[in-house]
Amino acid sequence: MAMHVPKPPGFQQMMKEGSRMFQGLEEAVIRNIGACKQLAETVQTAYGPIGMNKMVINHLGKLFVTNDAATIIRELEVEHPAAKMMILGSQMQEQEVGDGTNFVIILAGALLEQAEALIRMGLTPNEIAEGYEKALEKALEILPNLVCQTVVDVQDSDVITKAIKAAIMSKQYGNESFLTPLITEACVSILPDKKTTFNVDNVRVSKILGGSLYQSQVVQGMVFKRQVEGDITRAEKAKIAVYTCPIDSVQTETKGTVLIQSSKELIDFSRGEENMLEKEIAAIAATGVKVIVSGGKIGDLCLHYLNKYGIMGVRLQSKFDLRRLCKSINATALPRLTPPSAEEMGYADHIYTDEFGDTAVVIFRQDEKESRIATIIVRGATDNFLDDIERAIDDGINNFKVLSRDGRLVPGAGATEVELARQINQFADKCPGLDQYAIQRFAQALETFPRILSDNAGLKTTETVADLLAAHQEGKANTGICVDDQGGLIDAVEIGVLDLFAAKYWGMKYATAAACTVLRVDQIIMAKRAGGPKPRDAGAQDADDD
Repeated sequence: MAMHVPKPPGFQQMMKEGSRMFQGLEEAVIRNIGACKQLAETVQTAYGPIGMNKMVINHLGKLFVTNDAATIIRELEVEHPAAKMMILGSQMQEQEVGDGTNFVIILAGALLEQAEALIRMGLTPNEIAEGYEKALEKALEILPNLVCQTVVDVQDSDVITKAIKAAIMSKQYGNESFLTPLITEACVSILPDKKTTFNVDNVRVSKILGGSLYQSQVVQGMVFKRQVEGDITRAEKAKIAVYTCPIDSVQTETKGTVLIQSSKELIDFSRGEENMLEKEIAAIAATGVKVIVSGGKIGDLCLHYLNKYGIMGVRLQSKFDLRRLCKSINATALPRLTPPSAEEMGYADHIYTDEFGDTAVVIFRQDEKESRIATIIVRGATDNFLDDIERAIDDGINNFKVLSRDGRLVPGAGATEVELARQINQFADKCPGLDQYAIQRFAQALETFPRILSDNAGLKTTETVADLLAAHQEGKANTGICVDDQGGLIDAVEIGVLDLFAAKYWGMKYATAAACTVLRVDQIIMAKRAGGPKPRDAGAQDADDD
């Protein structure tokens, strides 16, 4: 008879065998803070224009070399529940602003690090969380007073270039003077008037391996890495018909049997099918169509008739590309091979094939009127480099989107954080009770940013940060850290290092919310994991593997 082993008394006896529980300050709160600090320390070396890259290999074995925090945390697949809270905050920042994910994680990590010291002093996590919320309220009240510039006209290329330059610099330091005008040109060209809302998806990136980054360019329209199907490789001022169906002889919906009794009947049957196809292509050509775009295959016989009538044939396998092309050329995709009406046809000034390195592309370019979609063709030596450039472009486009809604800008280079810290410290001195300790620590957490910028740039951190704090005490609110070789301090507004007001506003909100949520957890209860078959070993991939 098997011996019955009783479960330990308390909460554990209610749970299934294999479940785990952690409670109390040391087991739950301090353990959670430790995990969050580790995550923040991982990404903080990637902060700023001279941040280090991380080499991340995801679960599929794909390699990423980047300093983009959003990509790093997405591919890491963090499992710790408290660290996940910080990641959720940074993901909300990504959705709201499209930039500043690293800011959220570093600030949340710094707040929790300061909270650990307060807990060891004897404050309760609830008191700390309340103090942080008061400090946040004060910070959001001060932030509008730090606005140094406001973008009023988002169609002014010079103003936009200055506004988004710092965001590009943080990802591609050294290439920002080339990339920023490219991104500005692409964004401004698809925003014909102020009433139109800007859609991030309308700026496409086409990555073509080979060449130099400085061979990158903006195309008004769409670029596809494909070859044309027929002999016609160029069309000017062309009407375009778009079909979602294959360009081929139509198959009947039901099976039928044809009884052919002589060779003449066989020839007539084949000729009848050919004549029908030719009539369809001739009818399309009669409408003035010079280019046909198909979402399916283009049959050999149809290709012959397309060449005969001088029509260019392009095949796109992705239905999403087909939709974007329709939007770009103002066409309607037709489900059957019928002649399009004038309203259903699209128009492009130039459709032609080109080669970049050994990659053939088809370009649909608009000249006379502004296109609704712009494509940035990016050149580079490696796939990882192209991916990193794409992430920098994505940040620039998201910055433009935010500027089109809220054009306020604040000084960058750590100036905004230090000025906020200075004013919050003054506010803390006037606060009664234990809240003032937490408010002071909130200010100290904000001072982490200039230290990280200085560390990552290889400067003398203690001296630089001391000089920066002294400059802000003297009332120089726009003073920030210079990350160039000589170091020292700069006027961020004069140099043109500007950050989005919205990025700081939402970043502080999400970071404080994440930190307070983690602090208010006093128990971690983990159910037993669901069982399932273990994944099989991959084994030898090819004959050369052991």
